[in-house]
Amino acid sequence: MVNSAKENSANPAVSGAKGAKPTISAPVGNPPTTLTKTDIFEGDGKEAVATSTLEVHYTLMAWSTGVLVESSWDSGQTATFPLSGVIAGWQQGIPGMKEGGRRLLVIPPVLGYGAQGAGGAIGPNETLIFVVDLISVL
Repeated sequence: MVNSAKENSANPAVSGAKGAKPTISAPVGNPPTTLTKTDIFEGDGKEAVATSTLEVHYTLMAWSTGVLVESSWDSGQTATFPLSGVIAGWQQGIPGMKEGGRRLLVIPPVLGYGAQGAGGAIGPNETLIFVVDLISVL
């Protein structure tokens, strides 16, 4: 099930200019239990589908702490990967997005890294906040 982030006022606010690193406000309250997504900027390029390979910039925040975990913007390097090879929250939340767009994804643990977490930065059962800029559908 996918909900619009606008339905949950607890979702963080995203600001920042198109083509620049976004700013994400710390979330408030309990995280949503289903995937939420909302377009910050709608793209006008090629559309991502489940079988696409993508080039993106992304920023990741942990819901429980409101701390920025990582951002491709900080390294200046985009990430490139097949959509079929990433977490379920991306596989469900990215299709339909177009090149040039920016999307907020709030991903519950069941669609993220689950009970095992991911390294030290993502704890067990963490809700993930991603802001994804779709650079190119390859």
